[in-house]
Amino acid sequence: MEQVMWLVLGVTVMGASVRAGRSSRARIVARVALGTLFLFFGAMVNAIYLITDRDSFAAFGEMSQFAFVRDTWGSLVTPNTGFFIGLLIAGEATAGLLVLSGGRRLEAGLVLLMPFHVGLLFFGWWLWLYAVPMLGALVLLLRAQRQHPSGHARPPGV
Repeated sequence: MEQVMWLVLGVTVMGASVRAGRSSRARIVARVALGTLFLFFGAMVNAIYLITDRDSFAAFGEMSQFAFVRDTWGSLVTPNTGFFIGLLIAGEATAGLLVLSGGRRLEAGLVLLMPFHVGLLFFGWWLWLYAVPMLGALVLLLRAQRQHPSGHARPPGV
C-alpha cells in the first residue's frame, strides 16, 4: 500500500511542481502531497515497521550498488536500528510538518529534503527513478515558493 501511495503522491508532487511557478493551486497541491508523503507514508510507515518488522531495515542497505554502503549499513545501522531509524522518522516527520506549514518553513523543509533524496541515490539504481525526478520537483517548488512567497509575484528588483 505504501509503495502505491509513494508513487501516487510522488507523481503528484512532480506534476504540480512543474506548474508551481505559474499556479498557486499547483503550489498548494505539491506542498500538501509532499508533506503528506513524508509525514504519513514516510515517518508513520517507518515507525510502524520499526515496531512490527525491525529486520526489514537490514534489507534496505543490502540493496546498494556500493560495497561501502552495504558494509556501513550492516555494521552501523543494522545493530542500532532503533536509533538510526528513529532519526530517519524524526527527520521525515519534521520535513513533512515544515512543508505542510508553508511560507519560510516550507522553504526550510524543501532544503532539508534535497540531501535526503541525494542520499537515496546510494541505495540502489531503482531509487534513481524516484529520487532524480523528485530532486527536480523540489528545486522547481522551492523556486516557485521564493518567487511567490505569499501567492503573489514579487515586485521587480526585489
